[in-house]
Amino acid sequence: MKLALVGGGGVRAPLFVGSALRRAERSGLTEICLQDINETKLELFGRISQELARRNQSPVKISMTRDAERALEGANYVVTTVRPGDEEGRIKDERIALSHGVLGQETTGPGGFAMALRSIPVILKYAELLKKVSPDAWLFNFTNPAGLVAQALQDEGYHRTIGICDGANGAQEALARWFKVPQNDVHAEVAGLNHLSFTRSAKINGEEVLQPLLDDDNFLNATSQRMFDTKLIRHQRNWINEYLYYYYYAEKAVAALNADERTRGEEVKDLNKALMATLGTINLETSADEALARYYAYERRRSATYMHYALDNAPSMEEADHLTDAPAQAGHGEEGEGYAGVALNLIDALQTGKPCYSGLNVRNEGAIDGLRADDVVEVSCVVDKSGIRPLKTGAMPEAQFQLVQNVKRYERLAVKAIRERSRDVAVEALMAHPLVLSYSRAVPLVDEYLAAHAQYAGEWK
Repeated sequence: MKLALVGGGGVRAPLFVGSALRRAERSGLTEICLQDINETKLELFGRISQELARRNQSPVKISMTRDAERALEGANYVVTTVRPGDEEGRIKDERIALSHGVLGQETTGPGGFAMALRSIPVILKYAELLKKVSPDAWLFNFTNPAGLVAQALQDEGYHRTIGICDGANGAQEALARWFKVPQNDVHAEVAGLNHLSFTRSAKINGEEVLQPLLDDDNFLNATSQRMFDTKLIRHQRNWINEYLYYYYYAEKAVAALNADERTRGEEVKDLNKALMATLGTINLETSADEALARYYAYERRRSATYMHYALDNAPSMEEADHLTDAPAQAGHGEEGEGYAGVALNLIDALQTGKPCYSGLNVRNEGAIDGLRADDVVEVSCVVDKSGIRPLKTGAMPEAQFQLVQNVKRYERLAVKAIRERSRDVAVEALMAHPLVLSYSRAVPLVDEYLAAHAQYAGEWK
């Protein structure tokens, strides 16, 4: 079985490969092909990935190529995780939005729209090529914004595609850790959109386990839910996706981002530059231990300031810089396999037939009442040899559903604007987004993003 990772020169590629190697025997994996257009990064992180295979004495072949057709040909599964425009594009997205007093986060609000400008056309090209050379393959997209990209893929008829996001399974993972059971033993009920979903129930052996724990401060403080006021959680009776912080604490989030000397994109750019410089001086043939130590130190440093402004006990960027050279240590229990775990769980289920329960971005098909059948939603699914099926969750509570409806309208318009390259529809899309709303904000945001990303956006009407 061949698995292709598009974006295999990304800094997270070795983590993905490490997870896949641990599961290889179970899924029948024989090859992981890393594909990227950046030859320098592909060579560096590809060689680290090959070192992991060597250390694990794995028979799985780790191949590398810049040729997309070569990577996709013969693939059974493809995971796409690319960043058109690299960190510089992300920084522009953040800075342009903040200059207009709104959120510039790369997946939510106008920053997410700007990212979609670049990512949707690129992923559609990969999907077109995949349909040509490996029409029966599954494509699991992690490229941001995952919900918008999944909607664009489905709209274009690529139905063997799924949007994946580890955030959809936050409650499932937290409960599995809390009760010390396998994640698949927790059957969670997720409903909403990517980075805008809610989990209102979770069961183990048929017994409800989430609702009682929403009243347990120890549980909430041990998870990502500690960023929300407990009154908000208990009023909603939901596990809240962490990205809803940007909606429920909108003005605080913008103020905190403005107060930071660097945006997240600028921070990640600096970290990546330092990592590349460090690894570039290390001979992997003779000093693999040092290279891996530096790589994992980078991962600890990068994770340390993820949404740090939303957490009272999180280090500042400056404080976190000292973690780079600190010895490896256990965190607070939020660590996992991330998007790699989601993708690999799906592959295991499709290959073996053992059912997997996961929150995924799929066509609604009646799962959530009040949304269109062809709307891509983030919802609980069951996966086995027969495929991927959304589970019916019915009606959402009015308050949460109203927000989902508003953002879904934005998503429909945003995908249409990018498909038609229509500036007017793009303005309408941002006006519909709850974090923008204003016409006088939407117009300059659209114009500045189109100008900043003309290389990727092309000519718009």
